[in-house]
Amino acid sequence: MDVSFLGGPQPQLGVGVVAPFDFALDRELWRWVPDDVSLHLTRTPFVPVEVSLDLARLVSEHETLDAAVQALCAVSPQVIAYACTSGSFVGGLAGERAMCAAITQAGEVPALTTSGAAIEALHEIGARRIAVVTPYTKSVTDSLEEFLGEAGVTVTGRAYLGLTRHIWKVPYRDVVDMARAAVIGAADALFISCTNLPTYDVIPQLEAELRMPVLSANQVTMWAALRTIGAEAVGPYQALLDPVARSGPAAMTGNQPPPRSSPGPTPEAAFAGPPAPPDAEPGDGPEPPPYLPEDPGQFPV
Repeated sequence: MDVSFLGGPQPQLGVGVVAPFDFALDRELWRWVPDDVSLHLTRTPFVPVEVSLDLARLVSEHETLDAAVQALCAVSPQVIAYACTSGSFVGGLAGERAMCAAITQAGEVPALTTSGAAIEALHEIGARRIAVVTPYTKSVTDSLEEFLGEAGVTVTGRAYLGLTRHIWKVPYRDVVDMARAAVIGAADALFISCTNLPTYDVIPQLEAELRMPVLSANQVTMWAALRTIGAEAVGPYQALLDPVARSGPAAMTGNQPPPRSSPGPTPEAAFAGPPAPPDAEPGDGPEPPPYLPEDPGQFPV
């Protein structure tokens, strides 16, 4: 049968994505992407280091990014996104800007990072006081809070898992539990950090329950990348992406708890598993909870 009249596939816009070597949620990224956009993913080289500030620095070195960007250039994307939260906040605001500049120079296209996209998204919804959820250790979570503070965003409460591996295996129920624990002060929004933490299906549920916008690392990365090329991310019932959702339950902030009456450390909840081994980084908290199966050789970011 002659199918030449079909004229071939429809033209596609291209979004290049540089992800850490252990990134396991490609399918989640695609769920935010409209049909006329293709994602082109490449990964940084494997390094045998667990999730930590050291790993964040390793996967964000400009030499590493340059090689990944050169690989993406073969398919001519219109924008390149560095999809790693910790790797893009570990150097502070100056480090994030330098990373974008390095990617742009290497690829000759606009560039963005997950952490930069998070700040942009918080500005978009007018959020200056936020609750934070992470799967990280305490030291990595502290670094995120410092980055947000540099950008003028105050963390009102936070919860973290203390994981150093297998982050992509965390179930939605644990993300929900952390969110409930983190929202303990007056907050404008909730931010769920880490591109290796699944969040797509849980965002609408949390927005309805917490009555505030909920942003996640993968969501803001795709939102910012698509907006750069004149496209819109797909996310029904997600306040950042859906005007109806933004004017619905996520906008109803009347039931938020009042601010704490006296200053002090940021309230936090650490979802602890077994005690940390003697050689763990001081102050980093527990190893992964027992429900996460062991899988030597894989270290998520």
